[in-house]
Order: sequence, then C-alpha cells, then structure tokens
Amino acid sequence: MKPSPFVHHAPRTVDEAVAVLAEVGHDAKVLAGGQSLIPMLNMRLAAPAHLVDINRVSGLDTVDVTPDAVRIGALVRHAELERHGGARAALPLLRQALVNVAHPAIRNRGTTVGSIAHADPSGEMPAVLALLDGEVEVASATGTRRIPAADFFLGPLESSLAEDEMAVGASFRLLPAGSGTAFLESARRHGDYALAGVAAAVTAVDGIVRRVRLSFVSVTPTPDVLDLTEAFAGRDVHHVDWSEAAEPARAHVDPEADIHATVAYRRMLVGVLTTRALTRAAAAATGDLVVTDTDVGTAADAPPRAGSAGRVPA
Repeated sequence: MKPSPFVHHAPRTVDEAVAVLAEVGHDAKVLAGGQSLIPMLNMRLAAPAHLVDINRVSGLDTVDVTPDAVRIGALVRHAELERHGGARAALPLLRQALVNVAHPAIRNRGTTVGSIAHADPSGEMPAVLALLDGEVEVASATGTRRIPAADFFLGPLESSLAEDEMAVGASFRLLPAGSGTAFLESARRHGDYALAGVAAAVTAVDGIVRRVRLSFVSVTPTPDVLDLTEAFAGRDVHHVDWSEAAEPARAHVDPEADIHATVAYRRMLVGVLTTRALTRAAAAATGDLVVTDTDVGTAADAPPRAGSAGRVPA
C-alpha cells in the first residue's frame, strides 16, 4: 500500500508552517508523529495534496509543569511524557493513561498532541484532556488561540481546528488538592483499541467527597465528561459504594456494535470499569492507595461474555 502523491513541506518554524497552511490548508495534513496519519495515507483513507512535516520545527518538544497545568508541545512523544517525572508527579493520570496507548514502538514515535488533534474517541489522551478540562493551543497566520476540550471535539475524527490552523500544544489542568485518579480499559489484547475505557477523578477533603468526574474511551461519539459530583458530594469517602455510579455511566455512554463487541457488552464493561476506577481513584485521593505504577485493563480483567455472540443483559 502506498499513499497518493503529495508535496512534502518541511518548515523550520511555526510561522513557516502556518504560512503553508494559509496557502494550501484546505488540501493539507500536518505530520508530527504520524502513527495515525501514515496508515491512513497508505490505505488512501486520506489523500492530501500537501503534507506539512513539523518535525524540524524548534520549540515544540517541551514539557512544562506550572502551578496550574502540565503544558506539552506538539512534538512531545507519548513515551517522553510517560517518563517525565514532573508531569507524572503533578498529574498521575497522564501516565496511567499513556501506558495504555498502543505499543512501546508507537509511543516512541507518536505524539500526544497529535493524538488529541486526531480526535479519535477511541484514543486515550482525548479522554484525559476532557476529564482535566484541558485546552488545545493552536496557531495560524493570523495569530494564536486556545480551544477548551469541551469545544475542541466535534465528532469522531472531527475537531474545531480550522483548515489554516495547526495544534502547537496542549495544556492539562491540575486537579485540586486531595484528588486521586485512575484509568482502566478493557481490550482484546493490550495495545489494541479498547472495547471500553474509563478515566476517573475523585476529590476528597477531610474524608468527605467533594468532586467526582468520569470520561470514557471507545463508547462515546466525542470525548466528554460525566460529572457525578451531585450524587456523591458530602459523603464519607470511605463508605461510598462506587457501584452506584455504574448505572449513570452506562446511561451516559452511546457505544456502537462491531465485530469485537455488542452494544450491551460495551455498556456492561463501562459499568464494571467505572466501579473499579472510582474505587481506585478514591483510594488514591485518601492515601489508602499509593500509586507507584499503573494498572492496565485488559480483556483478562473483563467479565466473561455470555454465549457465543457475546450477549449479556443491558
């Protein structure tokens, strides 16, 4: 398989890159890590006449931890962010999610901002950006702007980036003190696209629940947030039955059936993963669980399918 012919552009600065996009953005794709784009080109699911390769652009490969956020440039590879001690300490959720992204070879080349810009609801990092109320930083020939996660994702593989704009960075907002997080997903094999995934954040102050939020992988049309704060706030975090969140989570998602799983099976996974993720996040929030590494949700963790067609009660 080979891509359609295209003109390769290799800008050295952001200004050069956006100048190209201003001219040919309607028929161009930006190449960073390429771990999603290159397969699409090879299978001719995308056939741009111009490819803007930003790998030589300086200043886009930094990770900055501020009192408010973790900010990453467009050329920061998944593996770099996964190993970054400051980012991991400030937001453990980043690494909890990143170790679930494909395989090490993919993480060594793929970029986190590129994954977000790809806007795939089956991707881990768009869900993390949504849960953390993050922003995407974009540039064009006319200036720069920041797009909140809630406004960035418009549909499957569709974002609010304009044709002449390029994502140059992303910021993940830090959680309040007393917060714990967890990320769990179920896949047929580790590294495959998840059948379902859940990112959870729980905030507890003096043992009392203050905030509960979830985001999902592979089961919603766009990455979004389910805020369950009203249902759990004010309760003793040590005595909450987190399985109570399973039904609201199942009702919130809108999964599709495919050759790997039925709608009912994906909804069931969402309920199970929600209970487990919130339990872990709450334990991390109270210090009952010290996060030294991360759990990886795999098909082995998932409840067994009922019957040869994988049908289970909704």
